[in-house]
Amino acid sequence: MANSANPRIVVGVDGSPASEQALRWALDYARVAGGTVHAVAAWEYPAFYGFAGASLPSAEFNPEELAHRVLSETVTRVAGARPEVRVTESVLPGNAAQALLEAAGGAALLVVGSRGRGGFAGALLGSVSRHVTEHAACPVVVVRDGVAGGTAGDAG
Repeated sequence: MANSANPRIVVGVDGSPASEQALRWALDYARVAGGTVHAVAAWEYPAFYGFAGASLPSAEFNPEELAHRVLSETVTRVAGARPEVRVTESVLPGNAAQALLEAAGGAALLVVGSRGRGGFAGALLGSVSRHVTEHAACPVVVVRDGVAGGTAGDAG
């Protein structure tokens, strides 16, 4: 069950402009609500690895390490070196939607961007944002990239 005295806000981060906007929104909301932000990134090997004839990733390609770097750089860029609210970071293996749903267990809120790295340019909702809105046990906020005035402090 979510702690309303110190709400934990989970936000999906993949380095896309929409996820940066979602992180900004989550930070603003946490500041206003007196909560914390749990920034989550997911990683998995591309599906074609393992098929006959497909080459394995090179030793330099490490999707987990890449996810850690993207998450850390995005949080630092958006929140700054000394954020006003407590921010924790997690990099989880597997499908992004499932990782976010698992991370959001007991959270007060789950925040995602409308489209991440894999989205089609014209889509209003990406596959991850659509999946979490349909399956999350907590409220979900989908933040559209480029929407002016989309901070939590302005809501109401």
